[in-house]
Amino acid sequence: MHSNVELPDARLAERVGALRDEGAFEVARRTRTLSASGRDVISLAIGEPDFPTPVEIVEAAVRALRDGETRYGPPEGLAELRDAIAQSHGGASRSVHASQVIVTPGAKPALAYAILCLVAPGDEVLVPDPGFPIYGSLVRFAGGVPVPYLVRPHGDPLPDDLTFARLSPRTRVVIVNSPHNPTGAVASITGLARLAAAVERHDLTVISDEVYARLLHAPDDSNAAAPLRAPSIRAVPGLASRTVVIDGFSKAFAMTGWRLGYGVFPRPLARAAGLLATNVHSCVPAFVQRAGLAALESGDAAVRAHRAELRRRRDAALQALSGIPGLSCAEPLGAFYAFPEVRSALRTTQETTEELCDRLLRDQGVAVLPGTAFGANGTEFVRLALTVPSVRLLEAIERLGTGLAQAPPTPVARRTGRGRSVSSGGAA
Repeated sequence: MHSNVELPDARLAERVGALRDEGAFEVARRTRTLSASGRDVISLAIGEPDFPTPVEIVEAAVRALRDGETRYGPPEGLAELRDAIAQSHGGASRSVHASQVIVTPGAKPALAYAILCLVAPGDEVLVPDPGFPIYGSLVRFAGGVPVPYLVRPHGDPLPDDLTFARLSPRTRVVIVNSPHNPTGAVASITGLARLAAAVERHDLTVISDEVYARLLHAPDDSNAAAPLRAPSIRAVPGLASRTVVIDGFSKAFAMTGWRLGYGVFPRPLARAAGLLATNVHSCVPAFVQRAGLAALESGDAAVRAHRAELRRRRDAALQALSGIPGLSCAEPLGAFYAFPEVRSALRTTQETTEELCDRLLRDQGVAVLPGTAFGANGTEFVRLALTVPSVRLLEAIERLGTGLAQAPPTPVARRTGRGRSVSSGGAA
């Protein structure tokens, strides 16, 4: 799942070999194949909300199409959308100016632009492990060196003091993600303040991935005073000039297929990122941006409704998971994932995490991601995306429990290679 892209043609540039696939899409492809064959498969593999895009967002895009908004637009994004994004991040203080916002076709290009602007060949970048695999992939593509830091399912998903004590003189950037994929952990204000002090002490820049920031498991989302966003390191005094925020509309507004994201950059970096936008994607379609503007202008009702449902699913999932012998799961505070530890089951079945997930898909018809899709520190975990209705979610967890209780039908022979066990018996 983490193998480098092979170079079938010597004419390909070497940098392409640094890119990695994303495990969720790989499992999704296999799941679709099984489903097409007639199997009843419940997929908890890919991080895509199952909610429909709110109707007012769709109508805004349709209206823009009918109004003829089908031509080139500014590479940095429509002025109205950039201003609305700036307001949503800067609040009443107006600490973000529209000129700092670069609108991109999904959040990944904004992440790529930030890394390409900040990382020179040989520079080291702290990346969370477990964490979104594209961080390390893009750092390597830029010629940098990803340096993993441990994220535990409990507590702040941030580098600890020991990580900073071991920094190299080549360390330039730290990437943080809160709410965190895959654990669902949310950084505390205290933890962010501690990180900010270390960032200033070591003269680093932060890339803060906040694509799940609106998806908090608030105790009472009917209360309008409940926080709409998770705390951001950019709000820590003195850190705005050192922080790039990556965000988008896919997760909170159920707009994955719309491909609409953005970065909030310090001013000098915004100019450089704008040049990358000009050179790489030219512009995001205007009608898609009008949909994003409608999302921000329509209030928080849809987001709070999504959050309430996700909280119900999370609570039901945690209760069901707690009934599976030998499995433990930290309580996720945000996003829409659960990241249970399956160490006991692996010891019983003598499988690797990848083999276990292959068997669960093949024999039980439930697709989950091995924690190794997110780094070496995810070896004894699996990720569940809470992105199906509760009835199907609980059925999937029941299938998971059945699979964990069963040993593989035949002994799994192994050879050791590159630090991980490899099944010789084949996978589905």
